[in-house]
Amino acid sequence: MKFLDEFRDPALARRLLDDIRDRVTRPRVLMEVCGGQTHSLLRYGIEAELEGTVELIHGPGCPVCVTPVEAIDFAVELASRPEIVVASFGDMLRVPGSTRSLADVRSSGGNVRIVYSPLDAVELAKNEPERQVVFFAVGFETTAPATALAVLQAAKLRLDNFTLLVAHVRVLPAMETLMSAPDCRVEGFLAAGHVCTVTGFGEYDDFVQRHRTPVVVTGFEPVDLLGGILDCVTQLEESRAEVTNQYARSVERSGNEASQDIVRQVYDVADTPWRGLGVIPRGGYRLRPEFQRFDAAERFSGLISLQAVSPDSRSNDECRSGNVLSGRLKPVDCPAFGTHCTPESPLGAPMVSSEGACAAYFRYQSLAGH
Repeated sequence: MKFLDEFRDPALARRLLDDIRDRVTRPRVLMEVCGGQTHSLLRYGIEAELEGTVELIHGPGCPVCVTPVEAIDFAVELASRPEIVVASFGDMLRVPGSTRSLADVRSSGGNVRIVYSPLDAVELAKNEPERQVVFFAVGFETTAPATALAVLQAAKLRLDNFTLLVAHVRVLPAMETLMSAPDCRVEGFLAAGHVCTVTGFGEYDDFVQRHRTPVVVTGFEPVDLLGGILDCVTQLEESRAEVTNQYARSVERSGNEASQDIVRQVYDVADTPWRGLGVIPRGGYRLRPEFQRFDAAERFSGLISLQAVSPDSRSNDECRSGNVLSGRLKPVDCPAFGTHCTPESPLGAPMVSSEGACAAYFRYQSLAGH
């Protein structure tokens, strides 16, 4: 097993793995909802090692992957205009829209800048007052506080050339949507540790009680993941459903309350489209009315319509990313995987993003048993 050669305490890892096998009386089905966890499960051979004992389903744990096509198309159209700069994290550039990506626009002369923080985009707007700077605000609850800070900073500086294209999404409503599907097979969840550093895990209590489904907060290291899996299957074998925290070094029950406060100051919760999952009730954020002057969709609505084309008409029939993101399909079971769809020529976002499940399988498929 690959991680035993790399981890500083291989005996502990092996003991956790043996405990999982000893506890399970029938194959169990768990879902992780974090792309970083997906990559670790494959990189360290954990998924392959647990085959026949625990089936790991990869959920919509990549915020880049679930960013709706129409938002990418909107950003592409903005970047094609000489008076507008679209600033984005590098992960977003190669994600395909309906016809082009931001990387395509950039290569043909469009003004797309890679930044490492939303505050970099604020600084860009401050230094280039003759241009409109649009920051493509993508991410789960983890990154929403940073973009909220950027909005407050832009307001303090009275910048009238800075806006956000808001595509922040919320994890728990997506879990609700997955559990409500009639074909859902998930018996327990490994919750995203980095999201819970902000949100805490108290908000999962009601979800667990209503669905009678364990939720275990886990980190990203092999022992974090094995400990989380062991906790989850132990609950299932004992007919329990609780919220537990196997990532206590980083996550507290109440989360980061200062970050939560700043998000509430700038954003309202809203029904939000997710790529591959449709509109999820309360599935994301929108700017509060007092900050709508920083909303790119509002400011540039006269130039471009965010809803000009329905998402259904934008889909690539060959790409099965919607089924991958909802856990209905393993990437290697997609007919296009590794042939028509590769990191160099992707059909969908999960093959491009550093947190995408398809990219993980492409990179580590030999370790995944394929």
